[in-house]
Amino acid sequence: MRVIIGEDEVLLREGLRHLLAQDGFEVVAAIGDAEALLEQVDLLEPELVITDIRMPPTHTDEGLIAALRIRETHPGIPVVVLSQYVQRRYATELLDQNGGGFGYLLKQRIADVTTFTADLRRVAAGGTALDPEVVAVLVTRASRASGAVGSLTPRQLEVLSLMAEGRSNARIATELFLSEKAVVQHTSHIYTALGLAVDGEDHRRVLAVLRFLASVAEEYR
Repeated sequence: MRVIIGEDEVLLREGLRHLLAQDGFEVVAAIGDAEALLEQVDLLEPELVITDIRMPPTHTDEGLIAALRIRETHPGIPVVVLSQYVQRRYATELLDQNGGGFGYLLKQRIADVTTFTADLRRVAAGGTALDPEVVAVLVTRASRASGAVGSLTPRQLEVLSLMAEGRSNARIATELFLSEKAVVQHTSHIYTALGLAVDGEDHRRVLAVLRFLASVAEEYR
């Protein structure tokens, strides 16, 4: 899989390059600023872009802006953004884009190489990967509301959180020590409560859940 990395910190950039190469990815470019990142994406048309949110010259949101532009101009190229801290606004802006093929992960997740590279491959396949801490912020904020999310049981909120991270029913069952049948029942109740249509494609159901959570969180900001 051909990958471009956008990261201004040299040690992390080279560490990512080495980590991905060891796991079978082909890093075709590793870039230190957002403008060069966009140029290389246009030139090389990779199968996945990984970029830091904060990049030169201001180290604020240049990487995010680049990610959003890539998703607009190259909708077929999946993008994963990395951040040092949880920023709900960034997740919401990514969710405003159409389709799957995106991820928002905290840099600390890189240490868990197996999970990190699995998340990258899921995004590259058109799915989604949202950091558990980002999901927790969205779910907690939404659960405080008096509407649909606030009516869910604690177990349903656990299932919802894992759904929003992009986990399959089988993975949710394993993590919560439930049967897959029980997970299906919980997801059915969640869909009913949230007024969401059941969709057989995992990334679409995740997008639906995430957009709902983001809209509720934004409403009660």
